Amino acid sequence: MRKFWILSLLLAFVATAFGQIHNPVKWSFSSKQLNDTEFNLVFTANIEDGWYVYSQYLESDDGPVKTSFTYDKGSHYSTVGKNAESSAHRKEMNDPLFDDMKVIKFSEQVTFTQKVKVTDISKPITGYLEFMTCNNERCLPPTEVDFSFQLKSTTKAAETPAAGKDNKATATNPSEQPATLPAIQPLPGTAASGGNGLENPVSWTSDVQKTGETEYTVNFKATIEKGWAIYSQFVGDGGPIPTSLTFNTDDNAKLVDKATETSAHKIDGMDPVFQMEVTKFKEEVTFTQKLTINDPAKPLTGYLTYMACNDERCLPPTDVAFRIDAAGLTVVVGDAAMGEEAAPADSSFAYIGDCGFKLDKAQLADCGDAPEEPNKGYWKIFILGFLGGLAALLTPCVFPMVPLTVSFFTKSNQSKKKGFQNAALYGFFILLVYVLFSLPFHVLDSVSPDILNEFSTNVSINLVFFAIFLVFAISFFGYFEITLPESWSNKAASAEGVGGILGIFFMALTLVLVSFSCTGPILGSLLGTVLDSDAGAMQLTAGMAGFGVALGLPFGLFAAFPNWLKALPKSGGWMNTVKVVLGFLELALALKFLSNADLVKHWGILKIEVFLGLWIIIFIALGIYLLGKIRFPHDSPLQKIPPVRLVLAILSFAFAGYMATGLRYSEKEGSLHSLTLLSGLAPPACYSIWHPCDCPQNLQCFKDFCEGLDFARKENKPIMIDFTGHACANCRRMEETVWPTKEVYKYLKDEYVVISLYVDEKIPLPEDQQRTMPLKGGGTQRLRNVGHKWAYFQRENFNDNSQPQYVLISPDGVLLNKPVSGMQEVDDYANFLKCGLDKFKELKGAK
Repeated sequence: MRKFWILSLLLAFVATAFGQIHNPVKWSFSSKQLNDTEFNLVFTANIEDGWYVYSQYLESDDGPVKTSFTYDKGSHYSTVGKNAESSAHRKEMNDPLFDDMKVIKFSEQVTFTQKVKVTDISKPITGYLEFMTCNNERCLPPTEVDFSFQLKSTTKAAETPAAGKDNKATATNPSEQPATLPAIQPLPGTAASGGNGLENPVSWTSDVQKTGETEYTVNFKATIEKGWAIYSQFVGDGGPIPTSLTFNTDDNAKLVDKATETSAHKIDGMDPVFQMEVTKFKEEVTFTQKLTINDPAKPLTGYLTYMACNDERCLPPTDVAFRIDAAGLTVVVGDAAMGEEAAPADSSFAYIGDCGFKLDKAQLADCGDAPEEPNKGYWKIFILGFLGGLAALLTPCVFPMVPLTVSFFTKSNQSKKKGFQNAALYGFFILLVYVLFSLPFHVLDSVSPDILNEFSTNVSINLVFFAIFLVFAISFFGYFEITLPESWSNKAASAEGVGGILGIFFMALTLVLVSFSCTGPILGSLLGTVLDSDAGAMQLTAGMAGFGVALGLPFGLFAAFPNWLKALPKSGGWMNTVKVVLGFLELALALKFLSNADLVKHWGILKIEVFLGLWIIIFIALGIYLLGKIRFPHDSPLQKIPPVRLVLAILSFAFAGYMATGLRYSEKEGSLHSLTLLSGLAPPACYSIWHPCDCPQNLQCFKDFCEGLDFARKENKPIMIDFTGHACANCRRMEETVWPTKEVYKYLKDEYVVISLYVDEKIPLPEDQQRTMPLKGGGTQRLRNVGHKWAYFQRENFNDNSQPQYVLISPDGVLLNKPVSGMQEVDDYANFLKCGLDKFKELKGAK
């Protein structure tokens, strides 16, 4: 069981690298009123054929991730009983994917129902659900889905409000109402599907007509893209969300009868998505509501709710706001109707706090270079991958295969040229396989702009990687071997007999699978390194390509020059030495992942002194091993110390001595001495038991934007916003190698107010600040913790989600020059700070 999870979490993309990326589960949300105070919240999962989701109730946590529901805290409601689950396609069985563990899972469709008791219906019930979906061969990573229920009363009193009382009147009385997002979510306007990748197949227009002294008729016309449909106001339980009109009425306005619906494209019949009889509309439909308005000068507001579906899928229920000006006989539909209640797309500066701050995005300074594209580290990570591949090449799983495979190609072909071509093709396919392994991360990178940052700073994932690397280290020490499921390599090997190019491809795939016990830990190190960087999935692909080139290149070279085979060293005990050395390195890297989790959660268990102490012990032990004083299960007795082992032992002892210097206190830095070689690997020097400090290099800095802004206004100084992260390796490198230099330090200490905003800070926001905010590229993001807030602030204002990013602004909101991202050279960074300071002084002089 543990083997399955180790492989799934480290190389989750392996199982899907050769297939289509799936999103086989679609969720819809609705609510049903039971009485005056109780409602059912209904979560429905529609599941593609062949896929399953799992019950909330499993016998053990060692199997699949159970479906779970997390509700944001609120005094306006309480849950009643447990969340019930019902499905006509429930299976209770021993699941072969999880070592025949007994599980409960659902196919096709499953409904989860939670009863709640509500004391204030005006406040939404929000939270998120988590689920895992699997088919009979593989599982997709656990997924979180936000939900928000804006409950609505369906009592008769809602249709005709009592005189003198405020009420929210719903034009229709469907038995189920949609779960809508809070009003701050951007609502669709009148545009159809745009170029931002989000589908919006329905556009709305509206008009109002005066039909009597106080009587008015309002028409809402939906124009629907081809292939899509919306539903009638009158739909039975368990089906799609009905269209509804909600008016915020008081004694100034009352509804007259129910809204009518008119369309030349009305369809009654069986719906392929919901498998039930429904009434829906295509192309166009108009909903008409009659009402009386006593004072036309008072605007009347409300919103309509609809769900759009095609023959394959449905979009989430959507609210569209409207505002009726009866005096002017006009209706505004969409975002503009929300007035001050709406959160505009560029409101992230306004949301960071009540600072009275607005950003002037008309950049005044021409100095500084444009922000670099996130490809700066591609060659660096390619080289790291290449070096990792060379290390893997020297292991017992791979090295003996080189002469055997090359001899096979050169001797089994009639011509030397053909043998070289096949061997070169074999090497190319090894490269191709590793590149394909990285493709799923490109999909993850496009799903959410913060997905890789969330992945690399997720505490649970870092703890899992810590455990995985410990297991890999013990495996490299020779106490057991980690292998992929035998069926994988058997299937790949059985396909080798196809012949031709396809047969060579499966030979390459077989090598990749059977050598996993040696290459997997090295690939895991590469994966962990990339996920701590900031350029996303392309760096992972570059690293995998470097790894594949190093493994595949020898097969082509030795086929072209077969005499070189004679110069290869013979297989022997030296290869086990390589594995053990890698085991020590894996042990050291395991502490890096534990450190990531510790920094994010502020546990204080792996501060810089403890981290350096453990690394010193590891590298001293490595030196002792290389001198032959420590032996592992597969080591042969050492008669004499080879020169290479002696040199490596000396380097290991020297590195341990270098790390010991990091325990010295630096008066200048106001902290322990920073170690350049460990920058980004070890915790920051300020994260100390003996000499803690709040900001790098003993600088004065702020962790909240509003506090820093207030200080900058009082001191009349420019601001440097430092978008950073607790687990950001490049951020630590900048703070420990660039910031201390005399060219840079003078600016940060004397000229700027430094505001460091940690995008991976997991401290929950107060409930009144946990909001669903619009994204400029389309969609929304729920801000639950401080890190979400700063990440949203950065992305929406400065079009970047990488760390570090440095932004220079004046206290009154002028962007002083072009922001810079990533690692910077000392001179470039100093010029960047000087440029912003000069522009700030110029602005002050002009006032």
